[in-house]
Amino acid sequence: MPIHPTALIDPRADIHSEADIGPYVVIDGPVRIGRKTKILAHAVLTGNTDIGTENEIHMGAVIGHVPQDLAYNGAPTALIIGHRNIIREHSQIHRGTKEGSATIIGDDNFLMHHSHVAHNCQIGNHTIIAGGALLAGYVQVEDRAFVSGNCVVHQFVRIGTLAILRGLSRTSRDVPPFCIMDGTHTVRGINIVGLRRAGFDRERIRALRHAFMRLFHQRVNLRRVVEELRQESCTADVTYLLDFIQQSTRGVCFGPKSGQAEEELGE
Repeated sequence: MPIHPTALIDPRADIHSEADIGPYVVIDGPVRIGRKTKILAHAVLTGNTDIGTENEIHMGAVIGHVPQDLAYNGAPTALIIGHRNIIREHSQIHRGTKEGSATIIGDDNFLMHHSHVAHNCQIGNHTIIAGGALLAGYVQVEDRAFVSGNCVVHQFVRIGTLAILRGLSRTSRDVPPFCIMDGTHTVRGINIVGLRRAGFDRERIRALRHAFMRLFHQRVNLRRVVEELRQESCTADVTYLLDFIQQSTRGVCFGPKSGQAEEELGE
């Protein structure tokens, strides 16, 4: 595929012969671009950035720029992007901040317009980061999570698999897998629609519902309830949820103050 004659390409760049580089694209530095990846007009790719195959990077995106971190001292860091990702208009993905570190994006993710992925984030596979969502440094987003429009995620927060953050929500605490979060790190129920789309059957969903209600229906001592649930016969999904909670260093989201969790949310 062609490299448009108006594109500015650093001689250190390594661009696959089947990549497509659009008009006025700037590639500055040892950027590597894989087979059938498309870079659309006015995108800027820079730094030690490795982009896999069949990605789409849309107009005005800034990929691999220096982190917005006052601690960054110019050390060599990286950005690694996998395969088949769609990165829409004016999104920003920054490389790592500490020497030898990297920001890592997996496969088949969809980053909508003006989304921001800061230094050292780790994003899994099949996630959606909607328009205007802001991920601060070192955030981890597990597979199939959905961060809705204009959400704000504090640094070092983890977002569990198949969790969904409702639009305009914000969190400085870890978001448990399979849950729906809104407001200020408040979980309301199980992401039933997302679970069904991922192929979860009724028994798996029922077990997660039961665990969620025990954990978040009212304010409880989470450590005690986790241990109680572990003494019962847990499914693999519930065990994953309990492990996520126990591994949290920031603490996990709260249930609603009213004690009225929206158990049927998403149906």
